[in-house]
Formats: sequence, C-alpha cells, structure tokens
Amino acid sequence: MQVHIKYFASIRETLGRSGEAWETDAGTLGALRAALVARDASPEHPLAAGRAVRMAMNQLMCEEDAALTPGCEVAFFPPVTGG
Repeated sequence: MQVHIKYFASIRETLGRSGEAWETDAGTLGALRAALVARDASPEHPLAAGRAVRMAMNQLMCEEDAALTPGCEVAFFPPVTGG
C-alpha cells in the first residue's frame, strides 16, 4: 500500500526532506518506522530504535502498534517542536 510520510523539525533536517510517498508492506507504524531505518541503513538514522520520536497517523497521535491504512498520512517528529 502507499502511504504519505511527513518529517518534521530535526528529523526533516537530518533526512534532508520534508516528506515522501512510499509503497510499503508494513502493517503498523512501528513496522513502517523500522522499514524506513532499514532502507537508509544509517547508524545515526533519526528514526532508529531508542530515539525519541512521536508519530501521528491522519493527524492523530498514535503508538507503534497502530495499523496502517492505504493512503494514510504518517508524520514523524521529535517529542518537542517549536512553532
């Protein structure tokens, strides 16, 4: 399924992009996060396990076990962002 991913604040700065559309077989937000880290294969990846990251799906805060839906919008951002 295709999902639309948005990156915010320091995550956006580190990755050098604000978002992307991505085709994935991941079933949950956590699986999507792991797949994105594996794709880039960087030990300093801003979405790597152990890093503080907040996630939202369709503009609602979610935990890693939230099920992805086709065409959903997923956002990743650090726990504190400025306005």
